[in-house]
Amino acid sequence: MHIEQIKIENFRLLQECCVDMREKTTLLVGKNNTGKTSLAVLLEKFLERPDTFSFTDFPLSLRGAIFKIDDDTNVDELAIRMVLRIAYTEADDLGVLSEFMLDLDPERRHTSILFECTIDKFKLLRVLPDDAEERKKFIENNLSGKFLDVRVYAFDDFEHDGEQPYYMSHRNQLEEKERASLHALLNFQVIHARRNVASSEDAGRGSKPLSAISTKFFRERNIEADADNEGEADTSADKPGAGSIEKLRSILADIDTQLGEQYKEVFGSFLKNSRDFLDIGDLKVVSNIQSQSLIENSSRVIYGDTDNFLPENYSGLGYLNILYLLLQIELCRDDISRRNAPLNLLLIEEPEAHTHPQMQYVFADKIHVLVSDIPSLQALITTHSSHIVSKSDFEDIRYLSRPSVTEPVSIKNFHTDLSKEYDKYGEDGKALFKFLKQYLTINSAELFFASKAIFIEGTTERVLLPLFIEMHDKENEEAAKTGGLSSQNISVLEVGANARAFAPFLEFIGVRTLIITDIDTTKPELNEKTGKTSYKKWPVEGSSHTSNETLKHFLEAPAIDEVDAYKEWHECLLSGEAASDEGQIKLAYQLEENGYHARTFEDAFISKNFEKIKATKDNLEGLTNTQEIDNFDGSDYYGLTEKIISKKSDFAGAILYAALVGGETWETPKYIMDGLKWIHKN
Repeated sequence: MHIEQIKIENFRLLQECCVDMREKTTLLVGKNNTGKTSLAVLLEKFLERPDTFSFTDFPLSLRGAIFKIDDDTNVDELAIRMVLRIAYTEADDLGVLSEFMLDLDPERRHTSILFECTIDKFKLLRVLPDDAEERKKFIENNLSGKFLDVRVYAFDDFEHDGEQPYYMSHRNQLEEKERASLHALLNFQVIHARRNVASSEDAGRGSKPLSAISTKFFRERNIEADADNEGEADTSADKPGAGSIEKLRSILADIDTQLGEQYKEVFGSFLKNSRDFLDIGDLKVVSNIQSQSLIENSSRVIYGDTDNFLPENYSGLGYLNILYLLLQIELCRDDISRRNAPLNLLLIEEPEAHTHPQMQYVFADKIHVLVSDIPSLQALITTHSSHIVSKSDFEDIRYLSRPSVTEPVSIKNFHTDLSKEYDKYGEDGKALFKFLKQYLTINSAELFFASKAIFIEGTTERVLLPLFIEMHDKENEEAAKTGGLSSQNISVLEVGANARAFAPFLEFIGVRTLIITDIDTTKPELNEKTGKTSYKKWPVEGSSHTSNETLKHFLEAPAIDEVDAYKEWHECLLSGEAASDEGQIKLAYQLEENGYHARTFEDAFISKNFEKIKATKDNLEGLTNTQEIDNFDGSDYYGLTEKIISKKSDFAGAILYAALVGGETWETPKYIMDGLKWIHKN
């Protein structure tokens, strides 16, 4: 038995969303302000704190109608809703769930629970002022508590295929349930992002978060031991740590006895005088050490041995955070064991807080093991960490996307939805999807959280792009007013010639992307011996084809055997007409500049900065045959480049060094600068 789906309507940014839940761990990822925290808050409100809903929980799209509420308003259309779809099998114990099963057909494998927060318009209308502005202010300040009605229903929408959801079109078929029945069915636990961890700076204020939660952990175990002794729970042997609790109590009882004998001597004269003076009988001082009080007041978490240790607050925030999480999960484990509910949901917000990337990797590996070890537990984890994402099963990922600040959030099933897009490309699509998953796992999953992305081909661009961005920010007046590219949340990825593998993914996550690539023109050459045609690297002038798969994919090149169509497309490619600044993706490749059309980055850069390179050639690494520069006639820069560059990475490093240390003012090739301007202002 498990929660298969969570559907949300009309809560803050989550106006119509659906989360497909995994049986064990579901990972919610997305950029800031995409509703991850809102989902956590909604779950807590409906499942544990139904009296905390207020006006600010209603989305902006409904507020106009709420301000105009009258006797004719259908408040069902303004309600905040959450639907839990529960999947079960014939092997499950359905005793508790049967309260929510409205049809006992043995073929059924699902039931649904509806949570609604509805405005009680009759109570509200009695007290609303007549003046429109006063009504608005009253609603903003007072729409909560007694003016909101929160209920829980069971319903069965088997074979329903109407335009409206079943719970809207069949209101009379909803069966209201008590919250006690809900709590018997579902145990909800949450570990919030704002955890009470503190560094050594708080030591003077007595901050001991681990000791505090250790005390809570001990207290819960103590309660379990008491319940076992009274026959109210399972045997203590089934409870983790229960035997140890009894041993501790036995030790303390022996200490009480020994202290009692000592107290007789210490307090003897005082007690005798008190009895004689007050005539109050056999007055005694006895020892009564309680285990809970002992750990609360006389125990602490330390690092090292007892003779040479450091207090807990001397540890880094990252360690404190992880230790805190682990103790909370242990508390959750105990609560699940104690309550014995069929469904258990643990929500962990941003486990990466304060932690180093390496520790985030470790947490991602370990959390799945921890969750798997706890029977009937489903974990829902929200994160901003690309490191946790890259170490997770991609089938667990749910991506929260918000195209713009005026649009609501959508929640996408990363693996299922995206694989369908790649399947459209047939066998090639399956290979591309496999490459994407491997790339995100091995390199980085930061694209999930980026506002924009820049794809580059290789080492040269990777080395020099920061310099070009700095030059853009200095030269661009708009950047000076609004903030430059260097201040934006942009991910730069080196993807080689594989940018096309990311096409469906980029559309899926909606990240605006600049792809900087080379035009890579070629010319066919027939091998007279074999009769086969190969495509040889060729300067742009005189070329007829391109070997760049990225350009051919994104700019929709016809097949090569469609001779006339391909020729027309190639001409548009050279002129720049094939590309567009519209849409989410822009391709920046070499176009004609100052009378020369470059084929690669290197000849584009050299043609733009030839005189400066000529003047400094003896100081630039990565060059060879530098006499060719002195003899160059200014026509074929691509041919020159092929002769003089011995190692591209060394050449790029020398260009960067000359700019940063030597103060050389290079010029950026126009196609790159135009691309940077595009991604800056979009």
